[in-house]
Amino acid sequence: MSDDLDLWDYDLPAGHIATRPAPRRELARLMHVPLAGGAFVDHVVDDLDGLLRPGDLLVGNDSAVMAARLTARRASGGAVEVLLLGTGDDGAVPALLRPARRLKEGEVLAVGDAGQVHVEALPDADGIARVRVTPSARAVMAAVGALPLPPYLGRSADAADTDRYQTVYAGPLGSAAAPTAGLHFTPTLLDRCRDRGVGFATVTLHVGIGTFRPLRPEDVERGELHAEPWWVPEATAAAIAATRAAGGRVIAIGTTATRVLESAAAVADDGVVRAGAGVTRIFLRPGHRFAAVDGLLTNFHLPRSSLMMLVACLVGRERLLDAYRTAVSRGYRFYSYGDAMLLV
Repeated sequence: MSDDLDLWDYDLPAGHIATRPAPRRELARLMHVPLAGGAFVDHVVDDLDGLLRPGDLLVGNDSAVMAARLTARRASGGAVEVLLLGTGDDGAVPALLRPARRLKEGEVLAVGDAGQVHVEALPDADGIARVRVTPSARAVMAAVGALPLPPYLGRSADAADTDRYQTVYAGPLGSAAAPTAGLHFTPTLLDRCRDRGVGFATVTLHVGIGTFRPLRPEDVERGELHAEPWWVPEATAAAIAATRAAGGRVIAIGTTATRVLESAAAVADDGVVRAGAGVTRIFLRPGHRFAAVDGLLTNFHLPRSSLMMLVACLVGRERLLDAYRTAVSRGYRFYSYGDAMLLV
């Protein structure tokens, strides 16, 4: 069933796509989708502490979004958009180049007065080139880079996005897109959750090319997604173990945190999440039984996407699509800057 992308389509009027965030992070709407069945209940994210139980643990992805979009110029004067997919700390950087058709291997692109992009390898079958940025990718991004907002927003990043397209708990730099479910949280809301006895911990997954590329039939057939690096700190592994021992629930903030936890559990024969690091291509879709995650807070995702399939692992395809249709009828806002759903 999950192999047919048409089964993951739904109708979304253009007016439901959020091009700007809610006036305040925590005032985004939140649809509670009970895993035990029953009606979908409308809330706002600020109600979250009352919807969780003492002893639950929230786990968020603390990867910070890079100012990864660069405007470069060829020696001939032609403009090239460069989207960096890494920090280049090991030298070469994977990147998307547009247009790439006439570029040559070894070509040097100027990025204003900030530096240069050296094209070391032209795009491969997945459209990924390898470049080297001088004096460094981090320096050039800090000087002239722009946040890479999703193309469906139909606009470039502005000053407000510098704050709102990062989570308040962002840490290590490395993502080409925000872990968007985490955008709804504020320090005050996290403090209220802690006061209720709900823990908070972080993992890291640097979001890569998959966020810009539609799911392809060959991805579904292969059963793997794009590679993304992940880390689980010792403190987070300990918090998960303590939550499990006390009978609490582990609730992932977003699909990227879910992919980290399920990837870490898959490493161990006993399904226990332990501290460590790796690179994951995990493709979570109906038929997968979660080993590490009991609930999920997530945004409303694009149709025909692997993210919808991941969420359906918890509630099934029909109930998920019913929730999406209900959200449309109730005026919810969709995608990166949109509203959210809580599945517990």
